[in-house]
Amino acid sequence: MFDRLEDVARRYDEMAARMADPAVYALPGEFQKLARDVAAVEPVVKAWRALQACDASLVATRQMVDEERDPELRDLARLEVDTLVEQRQRLADELKILLLPKDPNDEKNVLLEIRGGTGGEEATLFAADLFRMYGRYAERKGWRLEILDRSESESRGFKEIIALISGTAVFSTLKFEAGVHRVQRVPETESQGRIHTSACTVAILPEAEDIELDIPDKELRIDVYRSSGNGGQSVNTTDSAVRITHLPTNTVVCCQDEKSQHKNKAKAMKILRSRLLDQMQAAQHAERADARRTMVGSGDRSERIRTYNFPQNRVTDHRIGLTLYALDAFVEGDLDPVLDPLRAAHQAELLKAQQAEAL
Repeated sequence: MFDRLEDVARRYDEMAARMADPAVYALPGEFQKLARDVAAVEPVVKAWRALQACDASLVATRQMVDEERDPELRDLARLEVDTLVEQRQRLADELKILLLPKDPNDEKNVLLEIRGGTGGEEATLFAADLFRMYGRYAERKGWRLEILDRSESESRGFKEIIALISGTAVFSTLKFEAGVHRVQRVPETESQGRIHTSACTVAILPEAEDIELDIPDKELRIDVYRSSGNGGQSVNTTDSAVRITHLPTNTVVCCQDEKSQHKNKAKAMKILRSRLLDQMQAAQHAERADARRTMVGSGDRSERIRTYNFPQNRVTDHRIGLTLYALDAFVEGDLDPVLDPLRAAHQAELLKAQQAEAL
């Protein structure tokens, strides 16, 4: 696994030296490209050089154990060897993770889609709670959240809400949130105090950029109509809502959140582009197809990745068998105690598959 790291480190040094050359600034986009390339390999190079330094220290310390005549100094050297062996294993494990195949979508922004599933009005209220939870998490991470479209229920929940979350490594952080989320709690309308079970589906789509997907106009049918629901004075008075149909795939996107028809069209195209890109990638990669089916699901209670049990203040992620009794903090946006173990479990699976291929 480490055979080519010397070449990577040499190339890293060359790129870093070029960034310091004033001539680079005269070439359009060259400095930015170099900066991206350097940032991509820098963690690997630093980990590799730390491992090399540890190996050199280990050789020198073992030599001291063999040659030192003073028993006390020899014992200290043995203790240092044990410490260095542990450090080397830790660095090697970190480097293996850094060298795992990267998901090309990891650095992208995300389209977050939440839909109420089984459970009627209570499911739409839970969809609103999930959206608020992800909004709080985005605030903690310093990300930007923009609502693209929403459809409210009578109880002021969300039948559906779509938002764009922009920031650093958003997709790599949130991609494991895709699936069916189940809630167990006593609804506000329940007079007998009985616990109800409802569900929502969450889809996490990487944002598609214009250069990634060119959609010819002839493949689109664009309809405009009057908005419905809450939206200010323009609601039901102007044809501001937009429905875009991608004819080859029969993919339909509607957007009416803005008062401006042009803004609704731009948002609808952003959603459509990301959905089509996801479909293309899913067709190319079987695992992405499975992930997409898991994302949208049917909204049934049994198809769940996570359960939120409010009476017990419990959140359980069924994929890794993790249960935390800190649901109150979790729904306020403290998601890392679950997201970090999910990421670690995914990395462990990738390492296992990589090792199996090497045998």
